[in-house]
Amino acid sequence: MTHIYVHHRITTEPLQWQTTAETLCHSGAQRLEAAGGALYGIWRSQIGRPRDELTVMTWWPGQEEAATASELLLQGVEAIRDCQSQLMQPTVRPKSPEPPRRQGNYAFRWFDTPAPNWQEFLDLCVAAWPGFEAAYDSQVIGLWAFVGAADTLRRTLLLTRRPNLAMWERSKIPEGEAETEVRRQLSRRYDLCDSTYVYTTTLLTAEDQPDAVRWA
Repeated sequence: MTHIYVHHRITTEPLQWQTTAETLCHSGAQRLEAAGGALYGIWRSQIGRPRDELTVMTWWPGQEEAATASELLLQGVEAIRDCQSQLMQPTVRPKSPEPPRRQGNYAFRWFDTPAPNWQEFLDLCVAAWPGFEAAYDSQVIGLWAFVGAADTLRRTLLLTRRPNLAMWERSKIPEGEAETEVRRQLSRRYDLCDSTYVYTTTLLTAEDQPDAVRWA
């Protein structure tokens, strides 16, 4: 059985993102658990998304259970203007539904890759990730494929964690042969896809330290 993750892009009323996040962490998570699912994480915008937007991911044991994910998550939650949801299934990562717990710079990168290029794209990811993680104190959290996407196109979400924004910049400027090869492999993916874009966030559900920075 393939586990299902749901990506929720939630827009709140002005200045209500924090109160909404706290509600989702408590009553929202309880409703998910009662239905057999789980809250995977809540992120807020750092660079590239609106201030009053939350990125939320939930986990479900199957597609049938995930069908009502947004309804359960947001039931009775005030100050919601909009919610867009996408069902996804993991590819080579994550191996388990254990959620991310450390604070940091989380990059959500989206790819549209033509089906004939998909295997090379995936092979490049797998080959580059160990070097990327070792060189930059970073983690690849997961690479998910959209459920219901056209057979001719692989639509995916890549979620990576770096310790901070400084390491984001550092990871784009390789030093030495090993880092240069990692960058070559990662950059090659861009030549294989039709489109890609990225934005960065911080983890509101982190357990090691809160995010008290005013990013907006």
